[in-house]
Amino acid sequence: MKTALCVPTRNAARWAPAFLQALEGQSLRDYQALAIDSSSDDGSAELFAAAGFRVHPIDPGEFNHGATRRLAAGLCPEAEILVFMTQDAILAAPDSLARLVDAFNDPLVGAAYGRQLPRPGAPPVEEHARFFNYPPRSAVKTAADIPRLGLKTAFISNSFAAYRRAALDGVGGFPEQVIIGEDTHAAARMLLAGWKVAYRAEAGVFHSHAYSWSQEWRRYFDTGVFHARHPWLRE
Repeated sequence: MKTALCVPTRNAARWAPAFLQALEGQSLRDYQALAIDSSSDDGSAELFAAAGFRVHPIDPGEFNHGATRRLAAGLCPEAEILVFMTQDAILAAPDSLARLVDAFNDPLVGAAYGRQLPRPGAPPVEEHARFFNYPPRSAVKTAADIPRLGLKTAFISNSFAAYRRAALDGVGGFPEQVIIGEDTHAAARMLLAGWKVAYRAEAGVFHSHAYSWSQEWRRYFDTGVFHARHPWLRE
């Protein structure tokens, strides 16, 4: 299956060496690499370009979690599988990318996401958030799991996730304007349309944050706004 890796970037030079080194060591080699760069001024766009990425610049004011990823998908028209990562998610094993894409060997899987592990040296609170949301056992979720899992049925994260283009396009793609949660929005619509969402615990990335109290509050606030604007998800 033709695959594209899409990464939104903004002043990513801090993470680029580790990100690109881990990517270079992946067993999956045949993919198109695209960076949507929000006018970085730290040389990160050049670093990604030197690593073989096609870099598409945008104005920082144009960035939106849904619209920017929608743009990325449109710039990779031949890709059947669209892999999305964030610039600070470091692939944890040489086969992480391959194991994520392997989820689509099941023709009913519309989306898949990998396990996020706490970064080395993360404090206990930061570790807990990752171990709670990303258990060590893989799973496949369908609409039949909604009575048991509720909103968690649609849980997914674009820090390391992939989508079957046919499934994503079939539900209208990523929403154009969302404050957060474009991944959950798309996955929920896929589930309701009969697709499966796969969690691949064996496909890992190191990705966690030491948020300040104010940053944590802001994330919860944005999440609340997202659910208020899309009440069908809670229902």
